[in-house]
Amino acid sequence: MDLDTVRTFVAAADAGQFQEAAAELAVTQQAVSKRIAALERHLGVRLFTRTPRGAALTIDGQAFLPHARELLRVAERAATSVRPGRRPLRVDVLTSRSAQSGLMRDFHRAHPDVELDVVMLFDIEAAVEAIRSGAIDASFRAVAAPGRPLPEDVASARVLDEPLQLLTGPAHALAAARSVSLAELASHRIWMPGLTPGTEWTAYYDDLVAAYGLTIEATGPNFGSDALLDTIADTPALATFMGAHTRLIWPAGHGLRRIPVTDPTPVYPHSLLWQRDNPHPALATLRTHLATSAPGHGAAGAWVPGWVLPD
Repeated sequence: MDLDTVRTFVAAADAGQFQEAAAELAVTQQAVSKRIAALERHLGVRLFTRTPRGAALTIDGQAFLPHARELLRVAERAATSVRPGRRPLRVDVLTSRSAQSGLMRDFHRAHPDVELDVVMLFDIEAAVEAIRSGAIDASFRAVAAPGRPLPEDVASARVLDEPLQLLTGPAHALAAARSVSLAELASHRIWMPGLTPGTEWTAYYDDLVAAYGLTIEATGPNFGSDALLDTIADTPALATFMGAHTRLIWPAGHGLRRIPVTDPTPVYPHSLLWQRDNPHPALATLRTHLATSAPGHGAAGAWVPGWVLPD
């Protein structure tokens, strides 16, 4: 259905005259008549009857009018959803409790006038495809994993190095430690059921294992963070890695411990990805905010894989 004919029909219905509708639409009266005739042919009914005072809706015209208005409203919403400056800034984060979500909450507090739409995609391939298609404006990722360079039209900036912490239950051998070195962790089992082959976070932990001889187990189904915390609290032989900026809430009886990892401190490198020619005005605001307000990266004594981009 041609939206121009629908728009013309609504204008004529509101005006009650084809001449006034033509003036409102900045077309000729003949163009209005042709559009209405085309719409009537498409629908197979008469929408108007001629009267001495202009044009009146038929019964079919009256029935079609509310639907015609809704068609125009839907079309406007569809256009607005992709029109830069008139739709929310769409940003991809890994999880709602991640450091990336924290960065976006800080941005929202600093810029409450910017309308945001926060989404959660699975891996970097999906995120890059969504950036290039315009489905999202930006994504937080660790880049670039081995063998997966970013396309030339996708830019990145490293915004946050998040230190890893060891999370243990109260009966774990390291529960009382104020800090723990990577060398000490080599003899302990670290359970991370959320590691999925092919993702950038799995590539990160694969390199950490290779560099320091750690034992990371990804066995068993991933039932989410609550189930992970329950298991760590109840199993003295298991610990897990958790980002220092990751928000965690657990029952008081769990007695979980968050222990800094040192010598060196492994950090997870969060970068912002975006398409170079993305015109959304709030994207520049987000990039400036992160460049000036995010905790930053490149601290001395930190460890990241060699494939992580420096900026």
